[in-house]
Amino acid sequence: MNPYDLLPGAPDSPVLLHVPHSARAVPGDVRAGIVLDDAGLERELDHITDAHTDELAERAAELAGLTPWRFVNRLSRLVVDPERFPDEREEMAAVGMGAVYTRTTHRGELRRADTDPEPLLERCFRPYARAMTEAVAGRLAAAGRAVIIDVHSYPTAPLPYELHGTGPRPAVCLGTDAFHTPPKLAEAAREAFAGCGETGLDSPFAGTYVPLEFYGTDARVTALMVEIRRDTYMTEPGGPAGPGLERLAAALAALVDML
Repeated sequence: MNPYDLLPGAPDSPVLLHVPHSARAVPGDVRAGIVLDDAGLERELDHITDAHTDELAERAAELAGLTPWRFVNRLSRLVVDPERFPDEREEMAAVGMGAVYTRTTHRGELRRADTDPEPLLERCFRPYARAMTEAVAGRLAAAGRAVIIDVHSYPTAPLPYELHGTGPRPAVCLGTDAFHTPPKLAEAAREAFAGCGETGLDSPFAGTYVPLEFYGTDARVTALMVEIRRDTYMTEPGGPAGPGLERLAAALAALVDML
């Protein structure tokens, strides 16, 4: 299978919907390095996967007036997490959840603590980063700007791995970056998701994803993370989607149309 897909939108659309955590696929040789038994791995995938966010982005793209591009990870974040820093800048490394996880959502063992991350970084993390960089560069070349909307979900109740799980958990959390998220982008998202429940900023998750080539240096690249609380659209953990998915897709499409 392809480790990721770039799904074309309108040639002149600046918008790239990024879906990094929707997949459950773990290749067999990667599975061999995970110490959980099969039932334990399935439970961990239920908790860690942003289930149905690929469907959400697909439906929003269908509803939008100008079809956005989509970049979708087809491998589980238990293989590598493409949104982590691959070095000491990553705060989640403190709980064993840097670019290559060694601990679970409940702080149990996922991989041996002495696992060398380099083979998976070289095989999966860096090619993904290059492909996302090229996708953003493509929007810059075609539209003169790029808008990355990072599509995520999060559990209703905090999980033990969360470093900032004590704050508000609104229906829609908007993650922002001081350089790449202009106020008008966050305001547009608040307006678009107003019918989906309370929105909030940077709690319980903050920040957004921008490829490192552009990060902190290219203001033509703007970005926003949309974190949707799972009880608004699915049965937790890891269950089916419900009718809330369509309402959220319509809201995401409305945001795309504002951009």
